[in-house]
Amino acid sequence: MSKKSQKKSPKSPSGSPTAKKKTLKTRAPTRTTPAKTPRAPASKSTGTLAKAGSHRAASKQLNSSKSASSPTAAKSGLAEGRKAPAFRLPRDGGKEVTLADYAGQKLVLFFYPRADTPGCTREAIDFTRLASAFAAAGTAVLGVSADPLKAQEKFRDKHGLGVPLISDEQHKMLEAYGAWGEKSMYGKTFLGILRTTVLVGADGEVARIWRNVRVDGHADAVLEAARSL
Repeated sequence: MSKKSQKKSPKSPSGSPTAKKKTLKTRAPTRTTPAKTPRAPASKSTGTLAKAGSHRAASKQLNSSKSASSPTAAKSGLAEGRKAPAFRLPRDGGKEVTLADYAGQKLVLFFYPRADTPGCTREAIDFTRLASAFAAAGTAVLGVSADPLKAQEKFRDKHGLGVPLISDEQHKMLEAYGAWGEKSMYGKTFLGILRTTVLVGADGEVARIWRNVRVDGHADAVLEAARSL
């Protein structure tokens, strides 16, 4: 082999150590660079989404449990077909009234939020208007609220009401009959009387329950239900 050809052979790309080094250098970043770039953000975003999702789920559970624990009508256990809860409370005029006083006859209990307010006044007047019809159907009618006796008597006298009005200032009867619970008005939540009517049969069992009562035509609907028992 000539000296000229020996000098040229190291420049050949196939057997040159220089070429091998260059190849290794270019391959190394090809393997490592793409592997690092996508992994970091993918892991971070997944963790963030998982945290956000679990936070929303926890908030929903907290809201649900808060709502479930609120003292509402459903918590009273009152239901149609069950025995009506006993009570003993003062009524207008200073006398006491008990459930036993109406044994053997039908009884309507209408629970109203507050004496001498527009809706409660219309409801009490409607039951007074139909008092004789209820009596003919063998049914007594009692109005119940948390107002003190003086307020009840003033309410009775002002509007000429002809049905007894019971004062339950301690809310015991209201709670037993599912008429005390959570209410909301103008964005505020509070505890108060839920407008409710209960029809008790002559056997002492709850025959009908009306919740979230709308006053218009309500007394007439209750009379029809009492007549049908």
